[in-house]
Amino acid sequence: MAIKLENCRIYPSSSRQFCTPLTHFDIPFLQSDPTKRLIFFDLPCSDLYFHEHILPSLKNSLSLTLAHFLPLAGNVVLLLNSGSPMIRCVAGDSVSLIAAQSDQDLHYLASHHQRVADHFYECVPELPLATRCADFVVFPVVALQITLFAGQGICIGITNHHAVADGSSIVNFVKSWGCANRSRDAEEHLPVFDRALVEDPEKLDSIAWKFVKNRNPHLDISPSVVEFPINRIRSTLLLTKNQIEILKNHVYAKTPNLGAVSSFTVISAYAWICSLKAAAAPDDDDDEIVYFSFAANCRGRLNPPLPESYFGNCLVFVRAGSRRGSLRKEGGFVVAVESIREASRRILQSDRGVVESADWPLDFRKYSGQWRVSVAGSPRFDVYEADFGWGKAKKQEFVHIDRDMSISLCKSRDFEGGFEIGVSRKKAEMDVFERVFGDMKRVLESDGSEESISDPTANLKML
Repeated sequence: MAIKLENCRIYPSSSRQFCTPLTHFDIPFLQSDPTKRLIFFDLPCSDLYFHEHILPSLKNSLSLTLAHFLPLAGNVVLLLNSGSPMIRCVAGDSVSLIAAQSDQDLHYLASHHQRVADHFYECVPELPLATRCADFVVFPVVALQITLFAGQGICIGITNHHAVADGSSIVNFVKSWGCANRSRDAEEHLPVFDRALVEDPEKLDSIAWKFVKNRNPHLDISPSVVEFPINRIRSTLLLTKNQIEILKNHVYAKTPNLGAVSSFTVISAYAWICSLKAAAAPDDDDDEIVYFSFAANCRGRLNPPLPESYFGNCLVFVRAGSRRGSLRKEGGFVVAVESIREASRRILQSDRGVVESADWPLDFRKYSGQWRVSVAGSPRFDVYEADFGWGKAKKQEFVHIDRDMSISLCKSRDFEGGFEIGVSRKKAEMDVFERVFGDMKRVLESDGSEESISDPTANLKML
């Protein structure tokens, strides 16, 4: 159980004001729930050291960092009758920061084996509620919590509204905060805010805003309520670089004309198959189309491209679909790889451009009711690179995947070229997911045996 030690407001060290519109990349995320991320650190310190050194340093460095990331200190303003939605930071705006202490075992929470999902929520800060007036709605965009596990370490909890920042932007903020905490200089990862860089000849900004208001005329942006117990189990599964290469070789052997396949594609395909088998029911329809979706950073795919340090959202969604039966039978893994690869090519390499090809702006609710696995996080944005002066983070967890069929994906902390796959499922489904995933790993690990040297994919027939 966690005890709240302090609830304070952190103000940017700069008194500059800031205002910028939401773009068509941001506005659709007004329909989504907040993103919730936990970052655990090994830092065996006493209560006294935490209160006298760690917490004051984090507060000071956060203030310095917010001066460069003013949108996070401000609010989203939604005008009910006229005008476009915007992010605004004025004098007096600040970020909510909670300091808490937990009597849980940090090493349990930051491990890879099965853990009860409910146990993570005492480290998750809640966004303050929106303020409604006659003609506008205002809501803050980020909340932070520092949780001490005395003698073990700390956890940094970040809850942010997706309409203001995607994963690339939030990880850039975390790295900048770490840099400021380490050296009192927050200028290593400076963001770019210029919305003029996002060209809008098709008036997608207006289309997106009209689209959201038509579906939610009262602009109720209240997040979904988490009801306890959640009845979910969390687990983290690992794939090494060598295992991923064996999976790729299996695909190349089965489809020699397919061309290059990315690590992301083969990992996603296997997670899709594991999810499908874990959720299997006797009355499943083999002809039903089931989906795998993920958000793709398109900063470098626009014309002209955006800088990688652009702060905000710059994502399109890729959605692959295949018949359930074709994925469940032998060879389903290769079918999944081909489906994800083709969907990626159709959206990200189209001559029409990435935005038009992705059917953007997107109504997230039009996919409700469809069987779908989606991805949180990205191996491209590595929070393990954030350095607060305490060494590399022990673990990160995406708590918001508890609410649906999502998985999380990030670079491995410990294995160069490896990946961590975060999963949250009901206990029975998790047991099947892990069993299927484990069977695959055992097959991969046996590929160096004498029997398989002549054909390194011989043992992968189960896929």
